[in-house]
Amino acid sequence: MQSPNSGDVAKEPMESTGDTLGAATGLALSLAELRLRIQDFLKEYLKERSPETVGTYRRSLNEFERWFVREKGGYRFRKKDVERYKKYLMEERELHQVSVSTYLTALRRFCQYLVDIGLLTENPAVGVKGNRRPTSHSRKVLVQNEIDALLKVLSIDDEIARRDRSVVYCMLFGGMSEIELVRADVQDLEQTLMGWYLRVQGKGRTAKDQHVPIDPPVMDALRLYLDARGRIRPEEPLFISHGHRSHGDRLNTRSLRSRINELLKTSGVKRPGITPHSLTHTAAVIWLNDGMPVDEVKQRMRHGTMDTTMIYFRQQGLLRGDEGA
Repeated sequence: MQSPNSGDVAKEPMESTGDTLGAATGLALSLAELRLRIQDFLKEYLKERSPETVGTYRRSLNEFERWFVREKGGYRFRKKDVERYKKYLMEERELHQVSVSTYLTALRRFCQYLVDIGLLTENPAVGVKGNRRPTSHSRKVLVQNEIDALLKVLSIDDEIARRDRSVVYCMLFGGMSEIELVRADVQDLEQTLMGWYLRVQGKGRTAKDQHVPIDPPVMDALRLYLDARGRIRPEEPLFISHGHRSHGDRLNTRSLRSRINELLKTSGVKRPGITPHSLTHTAAVIWLNDGMPVDEVKQRMRHGTMDTTMIYFRQQGLLRGDEGA
């Protein structure tokens, strides 16, 4: 379900409360007021924090603002409202446990700001805890028959099909993440004596300072897609939208995730725990099953520690559908 745009909401009459309300009644803010409070929170309440921290809070509260718009006045900063927001993040957005915790932390700090300036009597988000950081990957990997089923629904009939197919190959057989793919440009593809590489900028990084090897099947899928686009300038995005109104624009994360989810559903692979990012997780398990050394898998997946890679090592049996792996 897509959120109504803010312009639609702005047309509605907006009333400012400005009063301190009880926890049961909650706080009614217009969209304009919410945006002003968030702006003040980021500027004043976080003025001692680093730009990276402020950026994280800004992105997290952007997600909350989209939810706030969708609620059409139903969100009144009560505990039950925060719990409903958490359920949305977990069930509709299917966000990772760590992401849910990050978003709730940002909302909790923002609510505390509203308490401190006298708009709330108590922080409604204090009692709504984020999920604990998992000790193993909560996103399940695809088993072999699911990989086969997913590949069967891929086609090369048109530009969109070729694009989606190359995205799946980059994630499933290249170990690349959604954010790395949407940030990539055509000129980030590099051919060396050792083969093809893609310069990527991962989550939390400020530059394209990592090189991901591209094996022949992945490069073949990319080449088939890029050939369909005709003449391409090096600075163009590697993956673009092919919609009527957005043709040529950089493919965004939400659209990419939506396309992959549709393919997972069409192939019958979609099940609890399987998300688009599961494809990236599955790549490591595929490599390990093919006999790739653990240290090479660590390097390809760009893991900070070997402990993370060993999680995948212990999941090798999952590719075959082994129970208790």
